[in-house]
Parts: sequence; C-alpha cells; structure tokens
Amino acid sequence: MSPRQITVVGECVADAFTEPANASNELALRVLPGGGPANTAVALARLGTRARFLARLSGDVFGRLFRAHLEASGVDLADAVPAAEPSTLAVAELDAAGQAAFSFHAQNTADWQWTSGELARADLSETVCVHTGSLALVREPGGAVLEEFLATAAPGATISIDPNVRPLLVRPDAYRARLARWCALADILRLSEDDLELLLPGTPPEQACDLWHAAGVRLVVITLGAGGALASLDGERLLVPAVATRVVDTVGAGDSFTAGLLHHLGARGLLGGRLTDLGLDEVAQACRFATRVAALTCSVAGPNPPWRDQLAPLTSAAGT
Repeated sequence: MSPRQITVVGECVADAFTEPANASNELALRVLPGGGPANTAVALARLGTRARFLARLSGDVFGRLFRAHLEASGVDLADAVPAAEPSTLAVAELDAAGQAAFSFHAQNTADWQWTSGELARADLSETVCVHTGSLALVREPGGAVLEEFLATAAPGATISIDPNVRPLLVRPDAYRARLARWCALADILRLSEDDLELLLPGTPPEQACDLWHAAGVRLVVITLGAGGALASLDGERLLVPAVATRVVDTVGAGDSFTAGLLHHLGARGLLGGRLTDLGLDEVAQACRFATRVAALTCSVAGPNPPWRDQLAPLTSAAGT
C-alpha cells in the first residue's frame, strides 16, 4: 500500500441502466453509483491505495447512494462538500458489445458548482497525486475553479487528467479549447481512443501523443479497448496488449485502468512530482497491471471495479 494518498476531484453520477419491465408501456431502471472520478476513487481504494475524494454530494436519494458506496469501498470523504443541489443522472443504453450510450440529466446539479473556498479547505500535505477530469473539469462554473486548484496542487503533487469527453453534454470544442492548458498542468494524461477521435479527428495516436508532449505532459496513455493501451513517455512508446475477458459491459473500464496505473506507480514511490524517476519499464509494468484491473471491471455489470484480492488469480495466470 502506498503510504501517502491520491486525491481525486470530480463528479458522482447515478448511472441508470434500462431493464425489462413488467408491462409493455413501462421502463425499469437499475441505478448504480458512477461518474468517472468517483469510479477512479473507488477503484484506487479497493486496490489498497489511500484514496480521498473531493466531491459535492447532494443530500438526495442518489447522493446518499453515492456516499454509502464510496464509504463501503474505503474512500475518504472527510473533505466532501454537502451540496444543496440535486445529483447528476445518466441513463445508459448498452449495445450488443456492452458499450454504453448515455443521456444526461445534469442541468444545475451539484457536481459543477465548485467554489474556490470549498476546495481551499483540502489539506494536500499527504497527497502524492491529484487526479481529475471528465465533466467536472469542463463544465462551468466549477471547471475554472478546478483548474486553479490543479495549479495550486502541482508544486507538491503529480497531476493526472482524464478528459473523458461526453459530446452529448459538452461539445468537443469546449474540451479542445482547454486541452493545451490541461497538458501544461498535467504530468499524466489518460484517455480513450474514442476521446482521441473526438478531440483530434483522424489523428494517429502517435502524432497526438507528440502534440500533447509538446504542450507539457510527460506521460500519455491512450486505451484502445481490445487493442490494449499505447503509452508514450516523453516520446518513447510501447503497446501493452489487453487482457482477454468475457465482457459484460465496458462501463467504468477506463476509470479502472487509470486507477490501476496510478496505484501501481504510487505503490512504487514514483508519484509526488514531475515523474523524473519514471522509466519506460515502469510504465510498461503499470500499464500491464492497469489492463488487468480494467478487464475485471469489464467482466461484471456497471462501474464495479475489483478488490485487490480479486486480482490474484489473474496475476498468477499472467506470471507477473
């Protein structure tokens, strides 16, 4: 276990999955606690990393669900903000491959209303890494506040960002307009091949990595679904294959990959600064571990990342 903590900042989202109903004119929903940053915090804690989550948690029925789920997973909510606004809801429809298409109900919800004063209360003295991204970093008024928070945290902590582009809720242009600033703040940028296509349509992953390195980020990891993950450290690249698994759905897989990556780096004392001691061999090991975490998440329904003891059989089978 890493002796110091990773702080995650961002949203909780109620992921509602459609299910067969008793009558033809009814629709049943199964609601699971989700949201990219929340999923990452849960996955980190379940892996054994001290994970603190800075969130604005509503007091409504979904907010109570989030709090119970996060606490049961071992996430530290000491600095979570009780919010008067309602929770964010996303309704998911799964295709035959388990890929989810979301429709969001997110107008004026709790997750985007950050103030500088709320984040200023957080003590970062024990934090080796701050991870954020997704909608909380791009939706206003809170997005600009989170950018300021990252700039304040950067001198003492590694900064990790996952854009997690959601074009149905925020136009990709809004992400593109901020991406150079995020790369200047971040040490690690993790995104999916779908994110890449939305941000830089038609751009080969290797070219995208070079563009983002030039903007300031040292480690770029692009997850490629069944194709594994491409990692680029200051332009040195490697491809890590995916772990074969029976896919139930892919919800939360990218968040779990990010958690696995950060957990592995943190447990080896490689977080806490600008990644100056990080080499390509350590990146490869961290990505291989992260693919195992993501594979287990894909093997169950919804954003339900594995606990540390569930990784043992996969680790033994892989021989690492």
